[in-house]
Amino acid sequence: MPGEWHCHRSTWMAWPHDSITFPDRIPQVERVFAEIVFHLHQAERIDLIVLDASMQTRVEKILRSLGIDLLRVTFHCADYADVWIRDWGPSFLLNQMTKKQDVCIKWQYNAYGNKFPDLLKDDRTFFSLHDASGQTMFDAGVIMEGGSFDVNGAGALLTTGQCLLNPNRNPQLDQEQIEKTVQTMTGSSHVIWLKNGIFNDHTDGHIDDVARFVDPRTIVMAETKDASDPNYAVLQENWRILKRAVDQDGQPFRLVALPMPKMYYDDRQQAPASYANFYIANQHVLVPQYDQPEDSLALEILQSRFSDRKVVGIDCRDLIYGGGAIHCITQQQPEF
Repeated sequence: MPGEWHCHRSTWMAWPHDSITFPDRIPQVERVFAEIVFHLHQAERIDLIVLDASMQTRVEKILRSLGIDLLRVTFHCADYADVWIRDWGPSFLLNQMTKKQDVCIKWQYNAYGNKFPDLLKDDRTFFSLHDASGQTMFDAGVIMEGGSFDVNGAGALLTTGQCLLNPNRNPQLDQEQIEKTVQTMTGSSHVIWLKNGIFNDHTDGHIDDVARFVDPRTIVMAETKDASDPNYAVLQENWRILKRAVDQDGQPFRLVALPMPKMYYDDRQQAPASYANFYIANQHVLVPQYDQPEDSLALEILQSRFSDRKVVGIDCRDLIYGGGAIHCITQQQPEF
């Protein structure tokens, strides 16, 4: 599995429609999706899942109003519940010998430890779509979400024990068995285990809110200096682990601190907002923004790591009400 910065053939997304996930916010979230498609379609194709022809017609109208070239958007009609395709969709791989992008891995999905029964049908969605991706699809045989790990494309994989070792995922497997499966399925040789994810994250600690590779040797890591923040101790512990960690060749990583926003929902619960939930596209890096003082600093830090791409902020204050942000709603399909 290549790093996310590897050239994409397309980005897969699933258009929002679930009023349980986004009560009273679907129109706002649709605007976020349309903005993301606008930026992405300039340099890669979009594979967009919709419920039916009626939804497709309505979405086409929205996209066309932004000047989006619909010839660069391929629609796929399927039954699905939610937008988190990073988690219920497949992970696409490249074959280093044949130089083809002909395989994808379908992880089993149980809606984050069976927390959301209405989302369970998303586990089957891509089985009706995999022919459209042009891939041979393998069933990984383990419950796992794409947002729970990140790879550097050279052999190293980042994850958290809170998620992958959670008894609500694969209680029949121990850490060694899970690690071996993940390595086999992604072509990784070295797994780095952080401890926990951020506060109030229903995914049980997905790595894409905590730490991300931005090149084979560099990791950006969420950090807060506010000792009263419930994320403070968790992120400090993860920092200590990463400072001792080495890559697949035994070399230490370059570590770059990424600030943490502190956004609250209307009910005053702290949202699981993180700038680490960015998405690396062919010409852009799309970064969540939350109308917080740290927004501009996060953009500056990430722009300094991606001299070949334009970093663009996307207002995710409505999207985060569903519990995720930009990385959660996108899945890259790489090409050679």
